[in-house]
Amino acid sequence: MTELLPTHAVFVTGHAPAVEVRSFAGAGTLTVRHWGDCVGEQRWAGEGIATFDALPPGGYAVELRENGDLVARTAIEIVTDPRASLRYGFVVDFRPGRELESFADNLRRLHLTAVQFYDWAYRHADLLGGGEQYDDALGQPVAVATVRALVSTCHAIGADALGYAAVYAAGPKEWGDWEHAALLTPTGRPYSLGDFLFLVDPAHSDWCRHFRTELADASAQLGFDGFHLDQYGYPKRAVRPDGVAVDVARSFGTMLEEVRAELPGKRLVFNNVNDFPTWSSGAAPQDAMYIEVWPPHVELADLGRVVGRARAAGSGKPVVIAAYQHVYDSAPAEPSDRATALTMATLFSHGATHLLCGEADRILVDPYYVRNHVAEHSTMQLLTRWYDFLVEHVELLLPPDIVEVTGSYAGQYNDDLDVAYAEIPVVGHARAGCVWRRITQVQDRLVVHLINLAGQPDTLWDAPRSAPVDPGVGTLRVRRVGGEPPRVRVADPDRGRALVDVAVRTDGDHAVAELPPPHLWQIVVIDLA
Repeated sequence: MTELLPTHAVFVTGHAPAVEVRSFAGAGTLTVRHWGDCVGEQRWAGEGIATFDALPPGGYAVELRENGDLVARTAIEIVTDPRASLRYGFVVDFRPGRELESFADNLRRLHLTAVQFYDWAYRHADLLGGGEQYDDALGQPVAVATVRALVSTCHAIGADALGYAAVYAAGPKEWGDWEHAALLTPTGRPYSLGDFLFLVDPAHSDWCRHFRTELADASAQLGFDGFHLDQYGYPKRAVRPDGVAVDVARSFGTMLEEVRAELPGKRLVFNNVNDFPTWSSGAAPQDAMYIEVWPPHVELADLGRVVGRARAAGSGKPVVIAAYQHVYDSAPAEPSDRATALTMATLFSHGATHLLCGEADRILVDPYYVRNHVAEHSTMQLLTRWYDFLVEHVELLLPPDIVEVTGSYAGQYNDDLDVAYAEIPVVGHARAGCVWRRITQVQDRLVVHLINLAGQPDTLWDAPRSAPVDPGVGTLRVRRVGGEPPRVRVADPDRGRALVDVAVRTDGDHAVAELPPPHLWQIVVIDLA
């Protein structure tokens, strides 16, 4: 099957972007499109690497057509700062001699710009103590040569390799060295993760000195570009054996300052477990707003609110949500895929990305990443379509200066912009049986997000989803500016990934357009001028 694969996860301005053409024996045309409009074209025959002229920053589609018919499609992103956005992946297999090519292909296919090396270390408080080959703390085999090979694989396609490190945990073997820094329960026992790990004050001077040295050594010896700094969401406050009362959120801030001082040029991603403490970590010296969500964040609207808080606190940092799709463990692929699609629609439309993929045919269904799910072909096709869609429209979805204006534009009082369907209600919040409408302003453009919840019994994000009900043709009504009608374009990751124009007519002070029915998520881009 013919496939287009970008040579890199992201391309830096001034460098010519390139795409590998695989399994194509014919002759056709390669076209580069920006928001549906052609910005480059070349004739192409056979397999190989196709190179394009340098492009301005933004997201683009690349299409291969033969005799006018679409053969294959992908997306590329051009950036000035490779770390300005974060499409995050994972890797868990560090066995000696593991295969690397399919992993590299998946990073390219899904445009993943950084990879979390989960549980690569010997022990949580002794990262490099196992020598060149060892079993990790839970018995998984690790070859340091494989870790280095995977780091090199990430670098070859322009992705950052981030080593996993727990910021305040020591195992039973190392605990005797750290009991004096313990975080204690009210009854005097150390807080723990089962009987497997025991927690220390992350700001304790002895621990900070040890932790920053461990990270520096791992970076120097293995080539990591930074670290994924993990915690478990508890305790919020505790006492130490010396009687010191610890505000753990404040201790996290101190720890991050210490690590940043040790590793000034490295990429640091700190885990705000269940939104704790997003309000303070946003200002800390780390590089993303990464949040692992758990109950009570169980509905799509909860995800949207978490992203909104993270964007506000992060002051421009990219937002990543770890929302594990446990649904695949209990339901078939088709209803689980719909759950994943609605999760992505919510996150992408609110300006965040989703940690879900990485290993070639695996997705995350559990916080212990080794316990992942082997994805069916349909799931991987879905993810490829949707990640392409995200990258192709990245300027409309992820910039930090996007503003939500739903409450200012929609509704009878405002009468500036809205969408209606004949039978299905349109609402400004996630509600079962409705189309969830949000409006954002992206510089001078308005973008309407239409998430189709018609036919769903509820709005849980991690539950099997019913086949969506077709809401029919939508009627867009927007107040005109000046005499000319606005330009209106629509795109849908399942029913037409490229933005296409729809006909617009005038109706007094307003312009009216008919929108094709959305499948699960449709974006409508309106240029008023």
